Amino acid sequence: MVIRWKLAVVMAERGVSNKELATLTGMHYTTISKLKTRRRLTRVDEDTLDALCKALNCQPGELMVYEETSDP
Repeated sequence: MVIRWKLAVVMAERGVSNKELATLTGMHYTTISKLKTRRRLTRVDEDTLDALCKALNCQPGELMVYEETSDP
């Protein structure tokens, strides 16, 4: 199982830059950059997810997608 993190996709769809998202969420620019470049979701704090969803006007399911992996 893999949970894919789609923050970069959602930001691109909405035309939101790292700097703009940092301002909207109150997070540091570097934090946004690190979150944006992740491909796999490891851990996201509830407050962080809440701030991202409010700023991007989206649901948590738009920021992540579950994918099953096939066994070798």
